[in-house]
Amino acid sequence: MITYILIGITVLISLMSFSNETLMSKLIFNPYVIDKRNQYYRFITAGFIHADFFHLFFNMYALFLFGGIVENKLIDLFGINGIWIYLLLYISALVMSSTFSYYKYKENPHYNALGASGAVSAVLFASIIIYPSMKLMIMPIPIPISSYILGPLYLAYSYYMGRNGKDNIGHDAHFFGAIWGIIFILILWHDAIPNFIAQVF
Repeated sequence: MITYILIGITVLISLMSFSNETLMSKLIFNPYVIDKRNQYYRFITAGFIHADFFHLFFNMYALFLFGGIVENKLIDLFGINGIWIYLLLYISALVMSSTFSYYKYKENPHYNALGASGAVSAVLFASIIIYPSMKLMIMPIPIPISSYILGPLYLAYSYYMGRNGKDNIGHDAHFFGAIWGIIFILILWHDAIPNFIAQVF
């Protein structure tokens, strides 16, 4: 349920911001403005706006695929409190995935970032810790690969591109969001590592 609510809110706010530059400007992640004006809410609001329809669709489709896995597992583990724990994972991931970029760019008034990628990455990697044997596909590889193999490859790629890439993708947010998703699950679920080992081996 929380996954669907997050998707609905994100789609609504993103669609509104597409045609409203003022709203986009008020919500976007700009480390310089955050630092100088103490507008720390932007760590969270930037996760509910996107650059275009493709950006929005890709993030929300990934959240749809993996959010339910994590949400249901947390409900299994913690009962009704699992709903709020899942929401805490998502919101905290918006902050944690952008913290590195905040310190890296807080003296650069021209740096902006937006999108739910960091939080979605946290949810994805939380699902990998929960079900490491599930099969995932990533283009252009045409065959399913176990998530415990694909996950580290994606982490290595995100780390490399975050240091050397020249594109307009938030690789740092992907990397640190993923790390936070792993840490979050390992802290909360004491059997996470035995479960992971049992599925892999």
